[in-house]
Amino acid sequence: MKIGNREFDLKNQTYIMGILNVTPDSFSDGGRFNEMDKALFHVEEMIRDGAAIIDVGGESTRPGHAVVPDEEEIERVTPVIEGIKSRFDIPVSLDTYKGNVAKAGIAAGADMINDIWGLKHDNLLAGIIAESKMPCCLMHNRKEPDYNDYLKDVLTDLSETVRLAEEAGIDDGKIILDPGVGFGKTYENNLEILRCLEELHAFGYPVLLGTSRKSVIGLTLNLPVEERLEGTLVTTVFGVIKGCSIIRVHDVKENVRAVRMARAILGKEG
Repeated sequence: MKIGNREFDLKNQTYIMGILNVTPDSFSDGGRFNEMDKALFHVEEMIRDGAAIIDVGGESTRPGHAVVPDEEEIERVTPVIEGIKSRFDIPVSLDTYKGNVAKAGIAAGADMINDIWGLKHDNLLAGIIAESKMPCCLMHNRKEPDYNDYLKDVLTDLSETVRLAEEAGIDDGKIILDPGVGFGKTYENNLEILRCLEELHAFGYPVLLGTSRKSVIGLTLNLPVEERLEGTLVTTVFGVIKGCSIIRVHDVKENVRAVRMARAILGKEG
């Protein structure tokens, strides 16, 4: 799959996506990188540590987050996207579920859209992605974790997302799926979807895993956000074993090393 100007072998490799939150209220690093110089310095650091993609987000999606108006989100993300693209040779993903924000981000130079609502929040988004002909990551999500048959319901929800993508004209080879750890799921649901990640391969699309510093790790280990690195690394290695193509993380250097070690043990390195 081509993302930006780079070819990604998502069938045979595992790539690290570095998180850049340009928000004042992100659950993990709120306010740290919402100034341009700090944001670009952090991007440079993530690239040096081995990130293959940078994911820029302008609205926190933590539980209970405040919804940001389109105009404000655009003002947050577009200068940063432009800054990254002008200074670094790395694909940029835009983390948004809003059509207007996606359109502005694409104009600013974004190479991919990362939608936490799997095309189910804004009817405009699917068409904008299709028109752009760029890749997208579509995540499983629900407003409430009200499942009858959990795994079956997750797969049904994702089938609906894929249908929306196809109807809008999004190319089949441009779709990545995300199980949505931490979104519309109980603690037990999050552990189960991690155990059963291989179920998502039935769709035939690459899988992106995002568990970095999330509550499932905090609840398991009884640790605050800033002490969840080891737990994150375990989920990253598990993602490699389960065939995930992209791992989305805050701590790039450590996760790159974990991926390399896991792939070496599996005989996939190189």
